[in-house]
Amino acid sequence: MSDAWRTDRIGTALRGENPAVLRRLEAGFAVIGDVQFLPGYSVLLVDDPKVERLSDLPRERRLAFLSDMDQLGEAVERTSGRMDAAFRRVNLEILGNTDGFLHAHVWPRFEWEPTNLVSKPVWLYPRDRWTDKQFTLGPQHDPLRKAIGHELDLLR
Repeated sequence: MSDAWRTDRIGTALRGENPAVLRRLEAGFAVIGDVQFLPGYSVLLVDDPKVERLSDLPRERRLAFLSDMDQLGEAVERTSGRMDAAFRRVNLEILGNTDGFLHAHVWPRFEWEPTNLVSKPVWLYPRDRWTDKQFTLGPQHDPLRKAIGHELDLLR
């Protein structure tokens, strides 16, 4: 997988060139996360790269984005629960501290996570979890991608 799409995630999604896209939703794109140390991690990207924060959207589009976030969260929850008996919950986050466009993180959480991290934000995981090649998105995640996409189809 070439990394060129990482510099223009929304533009490449709009052009059908972003390989991480799972589905086009009403106000954005459901994508699988770049790292999978928590299997099923996904992101909802807004469909307009100029939108920086939720409040930039008109109310109707804002509600559509939040509805898309809910759908992606439920799809990840259903998939994670079916694939791993240690699934606990899904965390939904809109942060915007690094990327300058509106996006929402969908993090599945599991009982097998380290006890000092299982109840904490995922951002406290050590740097090696984020950079270790074994967790980098790749073909080994195709069954997970397919399963989340299928759940999104069922929810629409």
